[in-house]
Amino acid sequence: MTDKRPHQTLLDKEALLAAPEEEYMNIAQRAYFKQVLVDLYDATQAHIEDAKQQMKQPHDSSDANDLASWQEQSNFALRIVDREQKLLPKIKEALARIRLETYGYCEESGEPIGIGRLLARPTAIFGSDVKLLKEIEEESYRKP
Repeated sequence: MTDKRPHQTLLDKEALLAAPEEEYMNIAQRAYFKQVLVDLYDATQAHIEDAKQQMKQPHDSSDANDLASWQEQSNFALRIVDREQKLLPKIKEALARIRLETYGYCEESGEPIGIGRLLARPTAIFGSDVKLLKEIEEESYRKP
């Protein structure tokens, strides 16, 4: 998914955080987050491939403890691969929102998600307030 277009000068985190509110999700900010998402996509794909290659390597020890350790590491790697494979579509969806110029705005309230939250979680689709309410709602369904 590497972006093949010539790179323009991207903002840095400090410039993003210092930008006035009226400049929220301008062209430069969208370009910054697009590059973050493309890099995240590429790194996630590479990590998945590395984990798969590592799991394909046969275990050559006859020691039961070594085998158990290797199996535990493989199970852990599988969980990570599963989680990262679920991240790839979220990254693609975020890139689509950038193209549509809806990136950075809460899907429920339409309010800005905020630069700080997007820096922490570039695939975020909800603002902090909406996300908190959703988590509280989910928690209330879990309790008997």
